Amino acid sequence: MLFFRHADTRGMPCDRSFRVGDRDGQRNLSATGRDQARRIGTVLAQAGTPIAFPVLAGPVFRARDTAELAFGADRVAVTDDLLADDYAGGRLEAVLAGHRRLFSAAPPSGANRVLVGHRTPAIMVLGPAVGGRALPEGAAIVIAPAAAGPRLLGILEAAPVPGGGFHAC
Repeated sequence: MLFFRHADTRGMPCDRSFRVGDRDGQRNLSATGRDQARRIGTVLAQAGTPIAFPVLAGPVFRARDTAELAFGADRVAVTDDLLADDYAGGRLEAVLAGHRRLFSAAPPSGANRVLVGHRTPAIMVLGPAVGGRALPEGAAIVIAPAAAGPRLLGILEAAPVPGGGFHAC
């Protein structure tokens, strides 16, 4: 399973409204991030990575846009289970439970489940191994799902951005 942090947002205004449908009030992908998202999809396709569709993405635009640019809008389903923590309000525990469920569920045989979301909920569920500078924007956590709980296998940077990976918000 691959859990991608949304692509590059450096240079974009910080979140202001924390409302899911308010694109102008959110930190969005930079032009570099939009290119990075496309390259993620290209790299995985060229590597022959089998993907279970639909790819699941959080509803905050930077996560959703990353998934749609990488895999095609018609191959993405948006789920509140991958909501950013700072958009969850009083639903944080439900959002973290959604992350745990998705991180633990086995994908279809012979395919990889791909999720696109945000770093902080992943840290809250998987622990400090994905904290700090371990998970730059556009990188993926490689997870072995299991009913007993997900196991972190590593971090994959399919389309790194030189000098990038972390916004200033």
